[in-house]
Amino acid sequence: MTIRAQTRYTPVMPESAAPSTLAAPVASTPTIAIEKRPTSRLVLELLRPYRAGLIIVLVAMVVETAMSIAAPWPLKVVLDNAIGHDSLPRWLDWVHDLGLPRDTMGLAAFAGIAAVVIAALGAVASYIDNYFTESVGQWVAHDLRVRIYDHLTRLSLSYYDKEQSGALLSTITNDVATVQDFASSATLDILIDMMTIVGMLGIMFWLNWDFALIAVGVTPFLLLFVARFKKAVKDATREVRKRQSDIVSVVQQGLGSMRIVKAYGRQDLEAERMNIASRATIGAALRARSIKSLLSPIVTVVVAFCTAFVLWRGTSLIVAGTLTVGALTVFLAYLTKFFKPVQDLAKMTNTIAQTAIGLERIQRILDADMIIPERAGARTVGPERGDIRFDHVAFGYDPSVPVLHDVSFVVAPGQHVGIVGTTGSGKSTVVSLIPRFYDPISGSITIDHVDLRDYTLAALRHQIGFVLQDTALFQGTVRENIAYGRPDATEEAIIAAAKLANADEFIVRMPHGYDSMIGERGATLSGGQRQRIGIARAVIRNAPILILDEPTAALDTESEKLVMEGLERLMRGRTVITIAHRLGTIQDCDKIVVLKDGVVAEEGAHDELMRRGGLYADLHRIQFESPAPEIKAASVAVHP
Repeated sequence: MTIRAQTRYTPVMPESAAPSTLAAPVASTPTIAIEKRPTSRLVLELLRPYRAGLIIVLVAMVVETAMSIAAPWPLKVVLDNAIGHDSLPRWLDWVHDLGLPRDTMGLAAFAGIAAVVIAALGAVASYIDNYFTESVGQWVAHDLRVRIYDHLTRLSLSYYDKEQSGALLSTITNDVATVQDFASSATLDILIDMMTIVGMLGIMFWLNWDFALIAVGVTPFLLLFVARFKKAVKDATREVRKRQSDIVSVVQQGLGSMRIVKAYGRQDLEAERMNIASRATIGAALRARSIKSLLSPIVTVVVAFCTAFVLWRGTSLIVAGTLTVGALTVFLAYLTKFFKPVQDLAKMTNTIAQTAIGLERIQRILDADMIIPERAGARTVGPERGDIRFDHVAFGYDPSVPVLHDVSFVVAPGQHVGIVGTTGSGKSTVVSLIPRFYDPISGSITIDHVDLRDYTLAALRHQIGFVLQDTALFQGTVRENIAYGRPDATEEAIIAAAKLANADEFIVRMPHGYDSMIGERGATLSGGQRQRIGIARAVIRNAPILILDEPTAALDTESEKLVMEGLERLMRGRTVITIAHRLGTIQDCDKIVVLKDGVVAEEGAHDELMRRGGLYADLHRIQFESPAPEIKAASVAVHP
């Protein structure tokens, strides 16, 4: 039997996933206040769907605890009643009705049968609670991973500008695994030990109350001792987890940039970075171990002293005839099991601390409030005409350092507008505001005369297509990558989109055609092929607004020609905004907006701007005029 969740995590505020490939800076955006919740509330939310399984676990634990408490009694029957010839307690009179002989061997046979039955029942209960606890732990980990990842996809881009991707990966993998291990094993052991201690306390007081007081009197001091170490262990564990996250960050960054590493021959540098991160982890782990290693030996010695005193005192009582050998045996067995929770707590301090830190890191992600807000009653139908207006828009990634100061311009429906300017003038920022990757500090942006904030994010972004300088492809088939923005696309629509993008001609030559697998980030394709698949992805989305971010900047002449042919087909009948560094790609635009230092310096058609002789004319002259004679001569001298 496998436990499955009765419910699944449902996001409270849906937000369509933003295209992950927009190469734009990340800003501090308006956020929704989310109350930080204690980790205990998170644990209860995760466990609630599995109440039925937890009840089964609890019943099995009760049975297992009862069998653990009963385990020493067959030995007591042998020592006191079979060998010692004492009469059975009145509550065991029913044994004589089983048909066994009433002599020594009959009682011994009963004790043997009882030991087997107790062990069998305990084994069955142990199997049930272990299986169901593991099942609950696995499904809780599944829900937690999905919940974290779902929340991460809904956070604004500003969150990822401030967080290390390696730390996030470590949380989704290592921290969730830590919580799962604790829920699947450690929690089970602790609960069984705690139930056992309650049952044994009662029996110990019944057997000999002054012996029981020894255990009860020592326990608070042991727990206080463990508690004093708890904060130190937790702090040390937190440092270890941070250093482990640093290792993940180094690996993730190095593997993701392996081409650059090899191109510049910096393998030794990357290896040294790993060496430094790994040594820091070792140092933190050894400091943590030096603290944790003190607990278990000290607790073991204290328990040994208590056991020695009970053994000495019990022997004197046996000699005096006030205590039986069997009762002392049972009491010593119970005393060992009574201190087991304290010993386990000392040994499991590291596990508990790791789980607490893991829950803290998970809760920190789930409490992140960098989510683009949606207004109540926002439009669920997006813009259709593509009339875009910037009205005195100001924006800054850091509010104290604005990037855009007072930007105003209009893009008419079906118009092709180019945005140019020097580096840092705010070109990418302008186009990143259109799909609401973040919101302006002041001013407004409207599409079809409706403020962007009056659309739901899903409705707004569904009406915008993107073709970027570096098209990001996902590991999967060509078909899946083309249909990424429209999963319900038919086979005919996918092929038609590929043909419009000039991609069909190379796709059909691949080993499995549209079912051919693409490596991570499209590494198995050329730059031009990736761009044409990106164009096909935008074609199949069929959005009325298209944003182009220098889509041909990194291509050779032949690839650029094929990509431009695909783009020309894609742009027909759409409102298009193109970011351009190569001015030759936007000379035919209906209008060109020139940005400088976060403001619109000038706008107009290419010929008009050239006649003005302003900033655009200067940029054009720098790009297209021939180099000075002395520069030509130097070039010849260096490269004969």
